[in-house]
Amino acid sequence: MALNDANLPTLADEKPEEAILESRVLIIMTGGTICMQQSPHGFIPARGFQEKCMARVPSFNDGSLSVPMDVITNSKGDITAHPSLSTPVTRYGRKVRYTVYEFEELLDSSSINAKGWAEIAESIYQNYTLFDGFVILHGTDSLAYTCSALSFMLQNLGKPVVLTGSQAPMLELQNDATDNLLGSLVVAGHFMIPEVCLYFNNKLFRGNRTTKVSASDFAAFDAPNCPPLATTTSMRTNVNWDMVHRPTSLAQFRIQTNLDTTHVACLRIFPGIKPEMVDAVLKLDGLRGLILETFGAGNAPSGQDNAMINVLASAIQRGIVIINITQCLTGSVSPVYATGMSLSRAGVVAGLDMTTEAALTKLAYLLALPDSTPESVAQNMSLSLRGELTESSVPVFRHPDGALPERVQTLTVLGYAIAQGDLEKVKTIMKTEQHWLLNDADYSGNTPIHLAATSPAISILHFLLSQGGSVHLRNRNGRTPLFLAANAGLSDHVLLLRKSGAHLHSDERPAAELLARRRPGVWGLAGIDPRENNQRELDEENSGAGRSRTMAGSAP
Repeated sequence: MALNDANLPTLADEKPEEAILESRVLIIMTGGTICMQQSPHGFIPARGFQEKCMARVPSFNDGSLSVPMDVITNSKGDITAHPSLSTPVTRYGRKVRYTVYEFEELLDSSSINAKGWAEIAESIYQNYTLFDGFVILHGTDSLAYTCSALSFMLQNLGKPVVLTGSQAPMLELQNDATDNLLGSLVVAGHFMIPEVCLYFNNKLFRGNRTTKVSASDFAAFDAPNCPPLATTTSMRTNVNWDMVHRPTSLAQFRIQTNLDTTHVACLRIFPGIKPEMVDAVLKLDGLRGLILETFGAGNAPSGQDNAMINVLASAIQRGIVIINITQCLTGSVSPVYATGMSLSRAGVVAGLDMTTEAALTKLAYLLALPDSTPESVAQNMSLSLRGELTESSVPVFRHPDGALPERVQTLTVLGYAIAQGDLEKVKTIMKTEQHWLLNDADYSGNTPIHLAATSPAISILHFLLSQGGSVHLRNRNGRTPLFLAANAGLSDHVLLLRKSGAHLHSDERPAAELLARRRPGVWGLAGIDPRENNQRELDEENSGAGRSRTMAGSAP
């Protein structure tokens, strides 16, 4: 057939191929089983991980041109060009381009210490602006400790940092390394989860909630008191966005590397332990903090003479901070038994549901802060800094004899001062009371922060938040302080709560969306977008109409 002008393609007909987005991820190799290979003396760390282990696997290498990626390799800012690889296009419509930066000394994780943690933190800090996310390859033995330490060392983190490793080397025929590494790359390259996380066996955990639960199973890690942040299935990675912890201070990313690990210790209580043993540990030269692993809900033997309590109280008076952590895999320290209450009265801080790994590294972190005091460290140990513990309120009720205990009286007086907008009285009460009062709850489950969320004086809300009150606790109706402030139409209160990290709980959103129809402004500040509601309703209407037409068409 003869061609004419009408048959010729025009520029308008030519559609250039859409550029595929690429995420940039830096993989930092510290050592561990994942990079090991056989030797006459057993498994040893191997160099050239990217070329030996990743380049030959299609899931990690789409065969595209190896574009050099700049990596800052030291504190002087020296830049070295590293060859990169790219994954094929993921089901999320982008590639992950990455390079592996190997530490000069590859370690077995049982040998890592605060110096190694500092090296990891420095590498992330130096390359923070060059990459979208980071994957840290690490041995499993001390992986939970490293995750916990980094979560405190990396301050105002705004990008994903995912740690992983394996139970079997990647060069072995049967291994878990491939899935763990690929899953970590996908998370770091696609999901804005600004936390230090641990990815293992298709689950993404908050790093400072994890502990190693098996020496040989592929499911080696768990976070007993915290559900996974994400789970990988055959279809996709499902992220539990309501759980993601985000930085709330308006500050740049920075690191603290001088953890005081040399002046903290951990001691496990056992039946028959003698007070003299505990006293000997507490009198170690230079000791500043102790993690005490106790029975059940935080109990330890006291004896009729209270010898153990006296030993602990004496150490606390000398300035040693003692944290009470349960030996149980799940659950929380709660002073509900007489022995546990005795520890609390002696000044031992309840570590709630923190893991031993998180408590130890958090204590080392707080002790190293400038101007830290035993009092400030003790106070901050019971507060959630990076989502490492579950903040809980303790409901208080009327005493059976009709009289209110002193603690309840104080909470009642504080409540009246908040409702009346009396900031000076609130400050006076808080100055003489323990910090736990901030998260106490009245008969309705309202904490002081709940009450301040609708107080006429926003200065009271600001003050209580600055003292460490939690914005995430819910009252007996399931309402957060943010919900109460928005429902009261207090825009400034809403903005302050949001600045402090508050967000509506998923259970509150349906009610909030209904209320937003009448008052979209303040609810918009609280995180409800009326446009999304309208679109959802339109989709539901269209879906309903479609179903009706289908049913009508199929009728006989």
